[in-house]
Amino acid sequence: MNTAARWIIERQENDGCWGGIQPPAVYSVIALHLLGYDLNHPVMRAGLESLDRFAVWREDGARMIEACQSPVWDTCLATIALADAGLPPDHPQLVKAADWMLGEQIVRPGDWSVRRPHLPPGGWAFEFHNDNYPDIDDTAEVVLALRRVKHHDPERLDNAVGRGVRWNLGMQSKNGAWGAFDVDNTSPFPNRLPFCDFGEVIDPPSADVTAHVVEMLAVEGLAHDPRTRRGIQWLLAEQELDGSWFGRWGVNYIYGTGSVVPALTAAGIPASHPAIRRAVAWLEKVQNDDGGWGEDLRSYRYVREWSGRGASTASQTAWALMALLAAGERDSRAVERGIRWLAATQREDGSWDEPYFTGTGFPWDFSINYHLYRQVFPLTALGRYVHGEPFTKKPVPARTGAEQALAEAKGS
Repeated sequence: MNTAARWIIERQENDGCWGGIQPPAVYSVIALHLLGYDLNHPVMRAGLESLDRFAVWREDGARMIEACQSPVWDTCLATIALADAGLPPDHPQLVKAADWMLGEQIVRPGDWSVRRPHLPPGGWAFEFHNDNYPDIDDTAEVVLALRRVKHHDPERLDNAVGRGVRWNLGMQSKNGAWGAFDVDNTSPFPNRLPFCDFGEVIDPPSADVTAHVVEMLAVEGLAHDPRTRRGIQWLLAEQELDGSWFGRWGVNYIYGTGSVVPALTAAGIPASHPAIRRAVAWLEKVQNDDGGWGEDLRSYRYVREWSGRGASTASQTAWALMALLAAGERDSRAVERGIRWLAATQREDGSWDEPYFTGTGFPWDFSINYHLYRQVFPLTALGRYVHGEPFTKKPVPARTGAEQALAEAKGS
């Protein structure tokens, strides 16, 4: 019991929370209280106070506790979206975002060091405070975001990127892919333990995380590195029979496909490759009659009926468009219809409405409503449609029908 208590206390963050998210904070407080820790104990007080930072107060005075907050993830995605939209790389807001992200890099070992004791740290977490568990997915996207910024201290940025790349490469699993937090975390045994029937409790490699790492490595000039090629081969082998990819951290096959296709093409896989053509055919097949894309959460449980099926949403439409654009389908009818849907559904204030959950914590058991998804991903897709794919500098041809729709939507 004392060993368990010590393990929990050692992993309390400086802000009093555990893991930077609400569920382990709640469970840790309960466990310590059951072990005899008084509510006035400093560890308990800090833990209870940390929950206030997850509180959302409603107009009627009721309080809701958020499950998690995602400032690093939101910031890197917003940076990429603004850069794709044409904001200059030295724009003060992008530089400010880069400064903040640089300050969030984790430079001390965490629990991942158990499997990689000699790997130097250098990752980024998902949350404000979570030094024990940096995130491979966030690290890849932060590096991609930092590379879009012209920073006033390029040496500092390059050093941070170097640490992040080195750490991500060191966290590759033996099958060539990447999970979110750990290496080779694939044993099904924890799923058989009591209390582990509420959701996913292991961290196996996934297509979406692996794709983000592969894309980042390609941008860093490592497309032909043997470790990157192993990741690519794993992705090609994991493609579903219908041409899609499973999405572990977003809903679902549209998210997986929207992550993998841009990564493969960034790494040099030609748009003519059979895997890319199958993905394009699947996206065209599941496009809704209104021109958008959507996928219901039930695709995690009832795959056949709900894969790629659901009411059109801004984020899922953007993911599909990002894949199609990366596959060279800019002038296709599917892309034109998708761009028109985004243009037609944008609100007067520039945002999009999205009442559905498109983020995933535990597939089927725990979903996440990322409030920025409905903004950043459409902006990314529209920016890439207008300006071309990032890093590749592909030329954009003269205005097409869909681009005309964009122009009409903004009154030009």
